[in-house]
Amino acid sequence: MIRFLILVVALGAGGIAAWLALSMQPRAVPATVVVEAAPVAPKTEILVAAGDLKQGQKLQDSNLRWQVWPDGAMNPGFITRASRPDALPELSGSVVRSHFVTGEPIREEKLARADSGFLAAMLPSGQRAVAIRVSAESAAGGFILPNDRVDVIRTIVGDGHAQSQVILGNIRVLAIDQKADETKGEAAVIGKTATLELSPEQAEILSGAQAVGVLSLALRSVADGDEEPRVQRRASDSIRILRAGRSEYVKIQ
Repeated sequence: MIRFLILVVALGAGGIAAWLALSMQPRAVPATVVVEAAPVAPKTEILVAAGDLKQGQKLQDSNLRWQVWPDGAMNPGFITRASRPDALPELSGSVVRSHFVTGEPIREEKLARADSGFLAAMLPSGQRAVAIRVSAESAAGGFILPNDRVDVIRTIVGDGHAQSQVILGNIRVLAIDQKADETKGEAAVIGKTATLELSPEQAEILSGAQAVGVLSLALRSVADGDEEPRVQRRASDSIRILRAGRSEYVKIQ
């Protein structure tokens, strides 16, 4: 009996010692995960098109709206609300010189003053609008449309032979007859006049060429749109001179 009591006391003392040893060990503290919020990119309100805007359209307040734009994608040509809070009424009535799509930032170089005439609004500063006579044969079968790019070819016919020369290259067509917008889903209309966008020097060359020869237009690829318009020059040209009832061509420098 005494042995049994000693065994019970020993087991109890061992259990108490084990419990004390475990309770005195430091408890593990769970690691704290800190999630940092992603930095918010600064944004600015800019003026954009509220819908698609066509060439020649007059702007109204409902055509424009303010939209938040990331500062990292800003362009100096954009109109910001901070710098021009009254831009909506200021631009109302302006004429659209080049198409805008919905949400596209408004840039003033693509607009013209409200008091400008329609064709004058389409012209960049310093450029001229000059009309020439055309036909189906001289205008790529009637498939040349406003905003296409063309080469202007002059042809002089005399004494059984013809001489042709490209006098202007990569020229923008402003209008065909009275139509100054691209044809979309419509049949091409053969016009009698084509209005071209020219520099003053090009306008002089075209007027002189139209007086002495027949002009025709050669349609260029859309891929050539980024090329600069140019004047084609040759080392020499020729003019027709009448002498005693006979004509001859004389080369000039």
